[in-house]
Amino acid sequence: MKIRRNKWVLGLAVVLVILSLIVIWQLAQPDQSTKSVKHYPDEPVPTYSAVTDLAPDAVNLNNPKTFPSLTYGIHTFFWWDQTYRLFGLDQINIMQFSHIKQSFAWADIEPERREVPTDDPTRYVWSQVDGMMADIESKGIRVIARLDHPPTWSVKLNAGYDDPPFDVTRFAEFCGTLAQRYKGRIDAYQVWNEPNLTREWAGHIPSPTGYVKLLAACSTAIRAADPDAIIISAGLSPTATRDMTAMPHMEYLWKMYEAGVSPYFDVLGVHAPGWKFAPEVGPDAPLAENYYEWQRFRHVENMRAIMVAKGDAAKQLAITETGWTIDQREGSIYSHFGVTPEEQGDYLRRAYAYAAENWRPWLGLMTTIYYPNTAWTSENEEYYWAIGTVAPMPYGMDGRPAWPALVQMEKISTNPDYAHPARDESLNPIDGDN
Repeated sequence: MKIRRNKWVLGLAVVLVILSLIVIWQLAQPDQSTKSVKHYPDEPVPTYSAVTDLAPDAVNLNNPKTFPSLTYGIHTFFWWDQTYRLFGLDQINIMQFSHIKQSFAWADIEPERREVPTDDPTRYVWSQVDGMMADIESKGIRVIARLDHPPTWSVKLNAGYDDPPFDVTRFAEFCGTLAQRYKGRIDAYQVWNEPNLTREWAGHIPSPTGYVKLLAACSTAIRAADPDAIIISAGLSPTATRDMTAMPHMEYLWKMYEAGVSPYFDVLGVHAPGWKFAPEVGPDAPLAENYYEWQRFRHVENMRAIMVAKGDAAKQLAITETGWTIDQREGSIYSHFGVTPEEQGDYLRRAYAYAAENWRPWLGLMTTIYYPNTAWTSENEEYYWAIGTVAPMPYGMDGRPAWPALVQMEKISTNPDYAHPARDESLNPIDGDN
């Protein structure tokens, strides 16, 4: 009996060891509930129907969440240097542009995380913003605020693919507090910039669903604080790159709609660089070597057609960046589509004329890049998109041919205050009438 009992115990032990090994093996296997789920860029490349309807008459300009068509804007960098800022604002008035688009960097206004209420004076740093806003208003210019540049403390390293890689609650509080402080003084808010690029998404893979969540939180807070403000969605970077670093912009826009973006913006933001082509060149024109059909100014029409197809024909579109680079440096990744300074000015003038003739009323705001930044040198790619270069005071800016082109061109708008006849090309832009 003793021998049999030992054999029975030994057999039981063997069975337990085998069962333990089976359990360990099962635990080591991938979670079958998520094994079949694939995220960008590993998911299949989606296909979408060709869309062409622009619904040219669908926008009602009596809707308070529209811009006069056209509204003339330029992207500025007036945060730090007051002397340069005041001079630049005077030059923008000479241009007869009514709006500037200026970044309101979250990192500059809330550089440290403090566990205090939003109305606590130590929570945000407002001194720079207050001074800048006072200067802008003293010159009679209106503001489009671009909200992005998160502080380091807000970034979430372990965020899931479908979630924003930032502290969304804190960002929403920032959006709402900013809108409350400057209620009625900021016309519109562009929420983020180029989220289809990894470098603009805190190093995370671009996520349309994540961006829609961020936009929803921010726009809800702004609307609660300033119901009259216009919400502009982020301008997307035009790209065909589909990998860990970027998502093609049209795919991103389709997926924004799939994620339910429509209730959270009033005007769709679009970036419209002209590449190497004149602004009138359409997507149906023969393609030059190594160029995509969307690499032209009129690609705006493709983005408008997606809006219409997804039920947003009644909303406007805003060009939050447009321009032509004169970067022709050897080895530059931009040199293959760099134009001459004279072409840059001519193309910008013609782009505004084309938009005024063909895209009203569904195009509202149209923003040129850039009024030059004092921090740029010839090593910066943005330097070559700007309408001039920084010059010592009292000159402030040394204008490229784009500067007189924008000063002298006719301004066409449904708002009489924004409409101005063309100026005599023989006049010096500085000495000519305002």
